Amino acid sequence: MEINKVLVIDKIDDMGIELLRNQQDFQVDVKIDIKREELLNIINDYQGLIIRSDAKVDSELMDRALNLKIVGRAGNGVDNIDIPEATKRGIIVANTPDSNSISACELTIGLLLSTSRNIARSDKFLKDGNWDRDSFMGNELFNKTLGIIGLGRIGALVATRMNAFGMKVIAYDPYISDERFERYNVTKKNTLEELLKESDYITIHTPRTEETIGIIGEKEVALMKDGVRIVNAARGKLMEEKALYNGLATGKIASVGLDVHDKEPRYSAELYSFPNVVVTPHIGATTIEAQQNVGLTVAQQVLYGIKGEIVPNAVNLPLIHRDELKVLKPYIDLMESLGKIYYQLNKEVIKFVDINYWGEIGCQDTEMATIAFIKGLLQPIMDDKVNYINALVKAKESGIGITCENFCEHYNNYSNLIKIKITNDAGAEFTLSGTLSNKGDGKLVEILGYEVDVNPTDYMLILQNRDVPGVIGQVGTFIGEENVNVATMQVGRKLKGDRALMILNIDDKISKSALNKLTSSDNILWAKVVQI
Repeated sequence: MEINKVLVIDKIDDMGIELLRNQQDFQVDVKIDIKREELLNIINDYQGLIIRSDAKVDSELMDRALNLKIVGRAGNGVDNIDIPEATKRGIIVANTPDSNSISACELTIGLLLSTSRNIARSDKFLKDGNWDRDSFMGNELFNKTLGIIGLGRIGALVATRMNAFGMKVIAYDPYISDERFERYNVTKKNTLEELLKESDYITIHTPRTEETIGIIGEKEVALMKDGVRIVNAARGKLMEEKALYNGLATGKIASVGLDVHDKEPRYSAELYSFPNVVVTPHIGATTIEAQQNVGLTVAQQVLYGIKGEIVPNAVNLPLIHRDELKVLKPYIDLMESLGKIYYQLNKEVIKFVDINYWGEIGCQDTEMATIAFIKGLLQPIMDDKVNYINALVKAKESGIGITCENFCEHYNNYSNLIKIKITNDAGAEFTLSGTLSNKGDGKLVEILGYEVDVNPTDYMLILQNRDVPGVIGQVGTFIGEENVNVATMQVGRKLKGDRALMILNIDDKISKSALNKLTSSDNILWAKVVQI
């Protein structure tokens, strides 16, 4: 039995470690604070690597990690991982974006309350032996305008909770649909400037990218209301600390709450000298629940990746939320099965792949289904060198063009249908179509222009024959002589007396020599066993 080895080099919750160790074919090695040189020397032994934010996963490490299938990042940011290089090499990179969302959201609200009501400052004042209420005049959140920059997971959680506080919630996020704003009862602002001018409170919840670094600077502070209160519990460097300092010094900004900092760890800064600045040492995810969720989630991601299953939080795959995955998973499985058929029936080089999604599936984001088809398509000729991560890269390197179109309308009598056309270098076309049954099972319903109704199984005998009497009996006799059990048989034809196509779901593989014997008959034009 092959043992899958996982290396954990940063601390995660023990529940995550135990999840992996409870797999019978897994070995987990925990080496906290391992030195870089030692990591480079041993990484080739491992299929999975779990890290946090310190370890650098770059081309040097990947050159040594020839067996690495997945890097699991316990946390959100992946700045320390070379994503394009990992994608090219077929290494999955997965993080845990939802695991600490509640904790980060609640800390944001804590900072809003603490800065608005002077909680931290008055706590220290009283513990120092003083008593004075008048020095700590604050503001209510009720009926104020909260401006949220970034309406992703955490931004939406903050919006939901602050609506309950009776705040008017507005947000700026050019990459979020109008439907999401409506769902969370948030008023959309088309520009950052609009949000800044209208907000009494501002909180930011964006990733740190070239576009968002310094998104709040001197110019943006100047646009804000006098007495604005600002919180950043997302990422450091999103707000220019010098601009915040100047805003506090002039009284433009009433208070600032920060959980993230330009440099971490950091023990002092000019900004910290203001009594109306509340700072915490990046504790957004520092709750028992968040750490348990992070540990379990990153372990589950690594488990999925090593076993070749869909990894929902893979950052170098199309983003699939859990609810979407439930809908798409049967189509993803079907498309991978359909993809495996072509090269087992043909040897001609592929030039184009055209995929049309019809009906309800046509209204979904089908990128992952397309990737699954390409993975299945290339697997018979590339084996384990192709996976969900690098399938499109490998297709491009092979000179295969891919086009996809989605249509929400039904196709003939199908509520859902996927039509695939493969064109080879000679211009010949190979067609496939698939759908889901009422039970949610994937079905092949057309191949090479023949209408069929077949559930793809591990082994299928596909053959083309002359449409004459006795062929079905002949094939049945052959299967019996080979001592192979038949689960189902489908026969399709276009014109009576012309050529027909036969597909048999069988329990075992049939040897090439036996197939040669079958095709020696005048009425059997060709026969192949397809392994799904």
